[in-house]
This record gives sequence, structure tokens and C-alpha cells, in this order.
Amino acid sequence: MTGIILFIVAFILLMLGIPVAFAFGASAIFAAFIDPNVGLDVFGLLPYRIYGIMQNFTLMAVPLFIFMGFILEKSKIAENMLESIGKLFGPIRGGLAIAIVLVGAILAASTGIVGASVVMMTIISLPVMLRHGYSPRLASGVIAASGTLGQLIPPSIVLIILGAVMQISVGDLFKAAIIPGLIVVGLYIIYVLIIAFLKPEIAPAIKTDEKYSKIVIQALKSLIAPTILIIMVLGSIFAGFATPTESAAIGAIGSIILSVFYRTFNLELLRYASVETVKITAMIFMILIGATSFSLVFNESGAGDLVTQFFTQDISNQYVFIAITMVVIFILGFFVDFIEITFIVIPILIPIVQEFGIDPLWFALLIAVNLQTSFLTPPFGFSLFYLKGAAGDKIQTKDLYIGIIPFISIQVITLLILIFYPHLVHLLVK
Repeated sequence: MTGIILFIVAFILLMLGIPVAFAFGASAIFAAFIDPNVGLDVFGLLPYRIYGIMQNFTLMAVPLFIFMGFILEKSKIAENMLESIGKLFGPIRGGLAIAIVLVGAILAASTGIVGASVVMMTIISLPVMLRHGYSPRLASGVIAASGTLGQLIPPSIVLIILGAVMQISVGDLFKAAIIPGLIVVGLYIIYVLIIAFLKPEIAPAIKTDEKYSKIVIQALKSLIAPTILIIMVLGSIFAGFATPTESAAIGAIGSIILSVFYRTFNLELLRYASVETVKITAMIFMILIGATSFSLVFNESGAGDLVTQFFTQDISNQYVFIAITMVVIFILGFFVDFIEITFIVIPILIPIVQEFGIDPLWFALLIAVNLQTSFLTPPFGFSLFYLKGAAGDKIQTKDLYIGIIPFISIQVITLLILIFYPHLVHLLVK
């Protein structure tokens, strides 16, 4: 009963607009107060839990990757790449949309900051797409979806947090996520090509007077900086030279060096990146503290044991467990962010995963793909907020919500592919 009260109170507080960290913390205090078997004394264990989490070396990568992303956002490197690749694919039907998918994938592999990617692509590309006759639904959908690729393609904050919560090697998670990430990117491009072929009027080709050879050279030049950064960060992990945390530090320093090379570095840039990094990191760890309080009361009330017993004894079928889990996480994605889902729901599922003997790496990737959709599902999808905020009156909310449906469907298809072909997760993991 206490577990149900926890979730009901937390949901009510979230719907009232209470910040997530305080909503989960307050619901934990309320449930512990009314349950005599738990009591407020249970929070005496909370400092030890938090201290143990803060000692997790892997979580140090979070602020470093965030810092790297903000440096790249303001250094104009990403903008130059988006413009040049847009020109490269422009002459093809749906070429601008394809360029956005590819740039979203490259940004994901070099920054992983969803808000920065979506806002930048909206400001630069959306007016160009609309001016050349692209459908507002296709344009907004492809920008919002491509901006979320950073949640799946490493180095991903989602994967780092999942690895820390599930006690899985983040390096292995990064390797395992490459194939699913490429599947999503490939399916996005296939969808754009099909829709552009069937309805050429919504994704027309764009003619240009520039020499194509010159456009190719510009595109290749724009790829040099992000390619160097990707090699520095992911290459150091995959080659075994550095841990994810060490590679995050390499990436942070590398992004500064690149901004100096491109003559965009200044103290204002450094200040902006540092302040924004502190804000987002503080938000993440405040949510972590609230979620830890929630999990503590949930487990001490015995609700965690009841959930484990329900799935392992009453249902005793791991595929039913996976199906229910994926549906629940997908539905939760409509209302809460991936951070809350990771910190609240995943700890409840870990004992059941262990009881069934499910491959934790595979299960973590299923969750990661599922969590990516939480950025796209209305009404609270962050990617939708970022795009609408940057686009203003250029896009109607109705068009944005309709335009994102095919891309959410593609992510669900990717999830099903990984469920039926689990070996794909291990292709690059030794």
C-alpha cells in the first residue's frame, strides 16, 4: 500500500508543477510518516546512500560531457557543419532532412546535449526548410527526433547514468549502443527518402548555383573538428586507453582546444559553459537525492519485494516482464523525464532482472532506446519544448505533435528489433 501511495503522491505533486526532486522527496517523507512500519527514522540511512552515490567515479563524466557540449554549441563548429552538410544533400529530394539526421548523429557522438542540438538546428535549418517548401510537420519532426540521438549514441548522459545505476561497465554500454544508434539513424533516413519519393512536394530538392565540388570540400572541412573530438573521446574508450570519465575530461579539454583553433574561444564562452554545466549538473544530482529518498522508503516498506515476487513467482515469465516494463517506461515517458525514470524505476527492476537471469547489458540498451522516446512524446517531451521555443510562430503545436509520430514509431520499431535480435547489442562488445 505504501508503494502505491508513494507513486500517487509523487504524480499529484508533479502535475501541480512541483520540481521533480522535491516532488519525489516530499512523497517519500509523506509515505514514511503515515506508515508506522517505516517511520521518519528511515532517513537516517539517506546520507550514507547519497555519500555512496557521490563516490561513484563514473558519474564524474556527467558534468564533463555537459561542459564539452556547451563549448561546442557556442564555438560555431556545429553551425558550420550543419550549413555545409545541408548544402551537400540539398539537391536530393528530402536532402535537407537527411542532412539534419546526419548532423544530429554527429552532434550526438561529439556532444550529446539534446537542448543545444535541437535549438541550434531549429534556428538554422527550420527557416531554410520552410522557405524551400518543406512540410512543417516533416521539418519539425525530423529536427526534434534528430536532436534526441544524443540520448542513445555515445557519449550519452543516459548511458552513463544507466551504467552507474545498474552497475554495468559504461564502456561496454557505449560499444553496445553504437549498433542501435545506427539502426535508428538508418531508419530515419529511409523514412525521409520514402516520404520524399511518395510526396515530393513536402520535401523538394533544392537547387544551388555553387559548384558541387566546392560544396563537398566545405562539408569535409566542417567535419574535421567533430571527427577529431569523436576519435579523442570514443576512440580512447574503445581502444582501452581511458575510462569513460577520463575520456570525458579529454573531450572537455579537446573542445576548448578546438574553439581556440577556430578563434571562437574567450572568457565569456568559458563562463557560459561553466555556469550552464553547474546548473544542469545540480539539477541532475538534486533529482538523484530525491529519487534516492523515494527508493529508500519504497524498499523499506517491502514494496520492492512484492514487485519482485509478483514478476518472478506469480508471472514467472521473463518476456512478459520485459513487455510490461517497456510499456510502463514508454507511458511514463509522456509525463516524466529520463532522469527520474532512471533513478526511480530502474532500481526497482534490477532485482527482477537478476532473478530472471536477463542479460543486464541488453536490458539496459532496451531501456535506453525506450527512454529516448521520452524526449519526443507529448505533452512533456523536452525536445518538443526546445523546438517550439526556438521556432516561435513558425510551427504550430499541432503540426509538431503530428510530425513527431513517425519518428516515435521508428524508435518503437528499433526497440522491437533489439528485443527479437538481442545479439545485435553484443556485436561490438568483446
